[in-house]
Amino acid sequence: MTDTKRHDYPPIEESYRNGNSMSEGFGLAESEGLGSRCRLKSISKKVKFESPDKPDAVVSLLTEYGFTKYHISRLIKKSPQLILANPTKTLLPKLEFRRSIGVSGSELGQMVSWNSCFLRHSLEQHIIPCYNILKSVLVSDVKVVKSLKRTSEIDFYSLPGNMSLNLSILREVAVPQSIISYLLIYGPSLACRNPAKFRQLVNKVIEIGFDPLKATFAHALLFVSRPNVWERKMVVYRSCGLSEDEIWSAIRKFPLCMSFSVKKIRNTIDFLVNKMSWLPGDVARVPIVLCYSLEKRIVPRCSVVEVLLLKGLVKGEINLSNVLAITEKCFLDLFVIKYQEEVPQLLSIFRGEINIVDLGFGFQEKSSLSSPT
Repeated sequence: MTDTKRHDYPPIEESYRNGNSMSEGFGLAESEGLGSRCRLKSISKKVKFESPDKPDAVVSLLTEYGFTKYHISRLIKKSPQLILANPTKTLLPKLEFRRSIGVSGSELGQMVSWNSCFLRHSLEQHIIPCYNILKSVLVSDVKVVKSLKRTSEIDFYSLPGNMSLNLSILREVAVPQSIISYLLIYGPSLACRNPAKFRQLVNKVIEIGFDPLKATFAHALLFVSRPNVWERKMVVYRSCGLSEDEIWSAIRKFPLCMSFSVKKIRNTIDFLVNKMSWLPGDVARVPIVLCYSLEKRIVPRCSVVEVLLLKGLVKGEINLSNVLAITEKCFLDLFVIKYQEEVPQLLSIFRGEINIVDLGFGFQEKSSLSSPT
């Protein structure tokens, strides 16, 4: 049976067909984002209304607070019932609360359209308690907002019940406040996990060998919590020639090496091994090289130094990991500006405007740029 108390109204599709103003306001028209007629039908099954007055009022309020038509379209598509919410009593206080903590304009529209819980949940019973938990740790509203932006609807639902317990688990193993803050900002979903499972993750990361007092503990916790991603990256490193021990050595030194895309990992290791004569195990010794851009940092710097070596302007072996680690200004001073009279094209090589092959050079089979020791 139809719930006549809640849905005894003509469907949205009928109102759209009759040209009510609300259809234009939040983008039910195909050009504004909700798309085709079938989407209208799917929404009309959930929400029906007698007149466009309330939907128009909702759209007007959201627009006033900086929501674009796309934001409103996306929000109503995800939570159609919001179009019939009381603008003054239900929505306004929640929008005002967001504004009070520094979220306004299009940023507010983007945040709420991504996570409709910010309007659907009770302000007093859920939204404010969530804010208070985050505020007690992060202190700054700016940081609280960053955390909330990364909080999914599922996580937001479980946040009040799970986060406090999980924070206690972290404090039990002496994780510093700064690392806890990092986790809440960049991995709030992790802190919303079931406490029993969260404790297992914490214990696993400690067993692997990460010190709870160091930032690497937070990075490792974030990646271990995603076993499918973790295993996929392990497979990639194995396929690039790293042994199991070498992979774990790299992870312990630089757990962020598990965050890079498969393509980036493969391309970087391929270049270092096949062009710069590194061994796969060398990457494990200085895994931070994987965080550098291959196109913008590794290749340009290696190209410049390789030309200098081939022309005999630089003698002896040069440690490649040091070349990649220094600042851009330092690199330019040491390897570009210093030799610009002898090799005027160095700056163009560094900028990627000239390939060293075009100058008759190439990476040697055994480069003088030494691998890490």
